[in-house]
Amino acid sequence: MAIHVTDGDFDEKVLKSGTPVLVDFWADWCGPCHMVAPVLEEIATEKQGALTIAKLDIDANPEIARKYGILSIPSMLLFVDGVEKRRLIGARGKSQILGELQEFIS
Repeated sequence: MAIHVTDGDFDEKVLKSGTPVLVDFWADWCGPCHMVAPVLEEIATEKQGALTIAKLDIDANPEIARKYGILSIPSMLLFVDGVEKRRLIGARGKSQILGELQEFIS
């Protein structure tokens, strides 16, 4: 299951995580964000223990979105050991997302 992160707990839940974290930058008004959400939930369940899926609402948490230069959503950033390793912009299918992350998750 995906976790929710905020400006306040981003460092703790994402940057200090022991597993890779894919952060989904989204907003309630974003149609493509709603299309990719069930795909990310499916990945979160399948890759539990190897990958964490985190969701960050950019309207409620503008500070982190600004820090990472999020200009369009959905944007998904993969963090490994606190470092951004991959950036996916736009809604994508499950196989496409997993293909982009393959080298970072076991």
